[in-house]
Amino acid sequence: MTGAVAVIGEKDFNKGTFTSPDQLIQGRVSGVQVSNNSGQPGGPATIRIRGNSAVTGTGQPLYVVDGVPLDGRTARPGLVASGDVGTGADSNPLNFLNPDDVESLTVLKDASATAIYGSRAAYGVVLITTKKGKAGAPVLNVGVSNGFSTLLRRPAFLNASQYRQALTYYGAPATNDKGGDVDALKEILRTGRLQNYNVAMSGGGETGRYRLSLGYLDQDGIVRKSGFKKYSANLSTNLQFLESKKLGVDVNIATSQFREELPPITTDAGFRGSLIGQALQWNPTQPLRNADGSLFIQSGDVVNPLAAQELFNDNSRVNTVLASIAPSYKFTDWLQYRMLLSVNYNSGERRTSIDQRLINYPGIEKQGFAAISNNELVTQQIAHTLNFNKALTSSLNLNAVLGYEYTKFSNSGSNVNAYGNADAGGFGNFGLDYTNYIQYSSSVNRQVSSFVDPSSQLQSVFGRAILNFKDRYMLTGTLRRDESSKFGPNERVGYFPSFAAAWDLGQEAFFPAEKLSQLKLRAGYGRTGNQEFPAGAAQYRFSLDNNGAQAPINGPNPNLKWQADAQYNVGIDIGAFNNRLTFTADYFNKTTTDLLFPSLPGQPAPPVQAIYWVNLDGKIVNKGVEMALGTTLVTNEKVEIGLNANATFVHNEVSGLTGASIPTGAINGQGLSGALSQSIQNGYPINAFFLPQYKGLSEKGLSNTFGAISYAGSPNPRTLLGLAANARYGKLSLVANMTGVFGQYIYNNTLNAVGNVGQIGAGKNIALSTFENPIKEALGNASAATTRYLEKGDYLKLSNLTLAYSFGNVGTFVKGARIYATGQNLFVITNYSGFDPEINTVKRGANQVPSVGIDYLPYPSARTFTFGVNFSL
Repeated sequence: MTGAVAVIGEKDFNKGTFTSPDQLIQGRVSGVQVSNNSGQPGGPATIRIRGNSAVTGTGQPLYVVDGVPLDGRTARPGLVASGDVGTGADSNPLNFLNPDDVESLTVLKDASATAIYGSRAAYGVVLITTKKGKAGAPVLNVGVSNGFSTLLRRPAFLNASQYRQALTYYGAPATNDKGGDVDALKEILRTGRLQNYNVAMSGGGETGRYRLSLGYLDQDGIVRKSGFKKYSANLSTNLQFLESKKLGVDVNIATSQFREELPPITTDAGFRGSLIGQALQWNPTQPLRNADGSLFIQSGDVVNPLAAQELFNDNSRVNTVLASIAPSYKFTDWLQYRMLLSVNYNSGERRTSIDQRLINYPGIEKQGFAAISNNELVTQQIAHTLNFNKALTSSLNLNAVLGYEYTKFSNSGSNVNAYGNADAGGFGNFGLDYTNYIQYSSSVNRQVSSFVDPSSQLQSVFGRAILNFKDRYMLTGTLRRDESSKFGPNERVGYFPSFAAAWDLGQEAFFPAEKLSQLKLRAGYGRTGNQEFPAGAAQYRFSLDNNGAQAPINGPNPNLKWQADAQYNVGIDIGAFNNRLTFTADYFNKTTTDLLFPSLPGQPAPPVQAIYWVNLDGKIVNKGVEMALGTTLVTNEKVEIGLNANATFVHNEVSGLTGASIPTGAINGQGLSGALSQSIQNGYPINAFFLPQYKGLSEKGLSNTFGAISYAGSPNPRTLLGLAANARYGKLSLVANMTGVFGQYIYNNTLNAVGNVGQIGAGKNIALSTFENPIKEALGNASAATTRYLEKGDYLKLSNLTLAYSFGNVGTFVKGARIYATGQNLFVITNYSGFDPEINTVKRGANQVPSVGIDYLPYPSARTFTFGVNFSL
């Protein structure tokens, strides 16, 4: 290899129960940051490879499963409930995969490695290889685990006793003391149970191998009425035909259905808050139920979190089939043709209802709400490759591939939602969920909608050649030509080249092999692209409303082109003591230009345009150093001890932008509407915080903010750290993994919105830190967005710890028996006062620009314990 590539095998995966395979490599690869966006089972994660450069879109890498690139989206429909509830977190697009079926993950980090994926590789590439059958007698592998989850940590808010003291201290109305003692957050949480079962059968002979696996995962969320359930099946075969065995056919079919029960927890709720905010700000002296056991519900803006939980139902179901067939023919020992034909079909349904007894939301009282949504997401691909691998001379080898690829993407959906008729008793009470008789709703308040995105096609030709001279000098060249219908007619074609070289001094005669087993120097340069923006963004797009009126979505831009990333990389690989000590270091410099951005209307026709996609002048530079150290300190038949560490140092900066800066970073909550906290502008990191400086409270208890808005910090970490240790004594083994992130700031929007002093005057709870302020804060103090709520987000987390005992073979049938206990998210060391500093709440600021590092009423993180057994038959 001449590029920056990391391969993580099953032995080095993170241990524990995961709904998707991206969590297997958290903290395990230098240059890669994996952040959970939500504590909900099945919630999305954000993966950043070598920094953040996404002005729009998710900035996620391209995932390739057994040679099939994924779309990167999920078929689960979005939330369509009341605007007061807000929009929930997306589903993880990798949820359809069973982590137990994954054999390895390969992370391509630099452009010399990713350029062969061209226009979709700007944010890196993650290759997921699933397990395949092995020749031999049939083997049945069984894995069974059960466990439970509890809350990891919680922010400190007043209990009932402290609340009564605060009423007196602030001079709040004494009538706010309702006489009870309630922990509302505890009431909506629970100990979540989980069970996970996996069975795989594999075997075969010289001309045919197979593997069939079945999986079942049922994981409760720690928030009541939330959870994730998945059924999965995976079949792979590798067959050879003809007497010469030159004709081969590989078949892979991965199918799954996962179901999610989703609570009303959102990241952009109105001032009434979502479920977590409602629980935090609930008056701890106010019982949640009446004396007769019924829910206590009163009109107004204060929402009983228990009522919001019990009277809200949201369930989704996503079905996925990823199927591929790949026939190949080997003309000679050095020339082979292969075709790959694949389809990735995803269908999703979501049913949401809000009971008419929940009177706090306008339009819900005495009416109720119901919605049924369906989405269909399909990706079809055909690829042809010709592989050449031949020794041209005794010292020179050429490995080359030439290929053609065609991919088509389509996305469509429909929705029906309705409110009940208030004059006729709303939806009534028939013992069924409203979505099961939505026709009983008010016809006036019933809406039907459907959509279809413009289908997009990507047609590509690519080639790569690797010259290897005497196993010590290596040259790699790659070129890909992509033509995408997403772009304007004048800019649909893009070229993505890369070059890399490596010198393995370990093969030189003068190399002291007795001391070092490897010393390789690498250098490379390449260009990749990004087309992560809506299909049809370069053309006129319209929507149609219920009355037949047209509304523009975006105007055309015939010159809209690729967002380009140019990256160069210099690296060194060292191995010593027969590779019991390995060290890899890379310096990278990645520059992103032609930034895709939804600007203001740029053409006179049609008269009104919602947005107009353009390529901005300017660039985003991510540069830094990443290092990985692997050690095997002791290894013998009885004892084994190993330590591994990786560290990444990243500097991020925006430059060259023309015109005004780009605002983003929406802050939500009562009195905070329209507040923004972040900006993209020259000389600062992307999504940098720009806020009024908070200088404490005046003698009268008022906020003392002054001066113009100024730079306050970056949400992008400067340092990533991963630590892993493994030890074995006889049959007993211990594995521990830690993850650290340093140098970033988090805006504690939760504290800002629901923990401020003004809440107690309105009969709500406040944060303990607010009450303990040395200066008595005025009840009327404005809860403005300032640096008061900007906190350092440094943390070090024990991600997982596994203690296992291997019995080996038991009797004549059971082989490789092993029992284990695993703890996930056992503790986190941090000064951050929120639920969890591992936060990447994706919110929308201005101009559809996502923001990062804003913590607003998240689904809390969980601590999970799992106990399991593995064996083979």
